[in-house]
Amino acid sequence: MICTAVVPRVSETDGAGHINNTVAPIWFEAGRREIFRVLTPDLSFSDWRVALVNMSVDYYDQLYFAEEAEVRTWIERIGTKSFTLYEEIWQSERRCVTGMATYVCYDYRVGASIPIPTSCRTAFRAHFKQAVGASGLETAGDGATNGGI
Repeated sequence: MICTAVVPRVSETDGAGHINNTVAPIWFEAGRREIFRVLTPDLSFSDWRVALVNMSVDYYDQLYFAEEAEVRTWIERIGTKSFTLYEEIWQSERRCVTGMATYVCYDYRVGASIPIPTSCRTAFRAHFKQAVGASGLETAGDGATNGGI
């Protein structure tokens, strides 16, 4: 698990007095920084190797300006060319938001998806939400492989 502290900003607060729902995906992205660093160590966009292909967010409780929050990020699944993250935002010992994001390893110069490098797979394993199953598949879920994407 990767933990990232987030300090809410006044500008993220809406008229209802809580952090606006549009902010959670931005905080989730902040929590992915070390995942991005696995693929592109210097975080250079000239060598960027991932493309976001799917994202979902579920809200359970409100987030507020007055207290810091924490984004918790895990690897949920590693496919041949893609990986899925499971994310949570916590505030005051409350799980307020969860999310999933799927990225494809991508070569922007060629314009095509590419296999996830072995070194990245190894680094990702340290952040699995659950251990690799008895089947040996690299997944924390039910073993689905997403068609090899």
